[in-house]
Amino acid sequence: MSRFIQLHLLTAYPPANLNRDDQGSPKTAKMGGYDRLRVSSQCLKRTWRTSDLFQAAVGSHLGTRTKLLGLEIYNKLLEGGVKEKDAKECTKAIAGVFGALKKADKNDPLAELEIEQLVHVSPAERAALDTLTAKLIAEPRAPEKEELNLLRVREQAVDIALFGRMLASSPAYNIEASCQVAHAISVHPVVIEDDYFTAVDDLNNGQDDMGAAHIGETRFAAGLFYAYICINRELLIKNLDGNTELANQAIRALTEAAVKVAPEGKQNSFASRAYASFVLAEKGDQQPRTLSVAYLKPIGREAEDYAVQAIAALKEQNSSFDEVYGACADTRYELNALPSQRQGKLAELLDFVGQ
Repeated sequence: MSRFIQLHLLTAYPPANLNRDDQGSPKTAKMGGYDRLRVSSQCLKRTWRTSDLFQAAVGSHLGTRTKLLGLEIYNKLLEGGVKEKDAKECTKAIAGVFGALKKADKNDPLAELEIEQLVHVSPAERAALDTLTAKLIAEPRAPEKEELNLLRVREQAVDIALFGRMLASSPAYNIEASCQVAHAISVHPVVIEDDYFTAVDDLNNGQDDMGAAHIGETRFAAGLFYAYICINRELLIKNLDGNTELANQAIRALTEAAVKVAPEGKQNSFASRAYASFVLAEKGDQQPRTLSVAYLKPIGREAEDYAVQAIAALKEQNSSFDEVYGACADTRYELNALPSQRQGKLAELLDFVGQ
């Protein structure tokens, strides 16, 4: 069994605003002295783990990321007939297991029930919470110390096992991520453009003197993105308490989501859904490496098709690494959806990574 699975993807997006910065503009990065479009790894991971495709594949094994765990417990206790004061004290004791709680706020009496940082909770931990909450409703009392052992190292959710979690107040229950995701970057320089738009009032009845009912502006750009994913299969299996079948299922689901699911940013405005045009999958025990250096010099300086150039550059860099360092992978599989090249099948790609 190979330890590492590496995925290299090239995906072309039409005009879009997939991942915005604090000004509402598409995120960028400077690489090789040129401005490139960027989609952050955080955006990609959330896109994939919350996609219908991923949830359908491993839905019963997914965790919940939230600050509002305490409010959920508190409301259940109140609904069960526990007095408000007692419900608050019980909630603070239980929610505090998962992280530091916010300070009391006189303007928000429930603020102190919220966890300061997002916490990723597994289904097993939520089940333990539900059991304890039901017990405290049936036996009106505060939770005992041993009942607050709610955190789990085993029985982890697939998304926690893949992307990890950090609990600053309980580091023994931290989970090291078995999947690393790079920020996706465009393989060519970009210029971000502005779209000035108006909306007309349907009840205006043709009275032009009213002008536009709404005027707005949004920013966009188009790009061919290189994305890189590295999965440590051994660590994933360890994180899933030795469940190899579930680990392989998770790898297949993540791969399919990465190939087929686009970030949700401004989808209603741009309909920028896209499948990967090219995928190079690699398996082996060798030290992983990205192939992003293939695009340090941006492509697109010649008249040839961007996608054709990008695939050629990726393959050339891969061969160069193999020649200099020795084989960087034991086995490889390519999927190429360009009309002029057509190679591979999605089902075969998923079988390759998932076994």
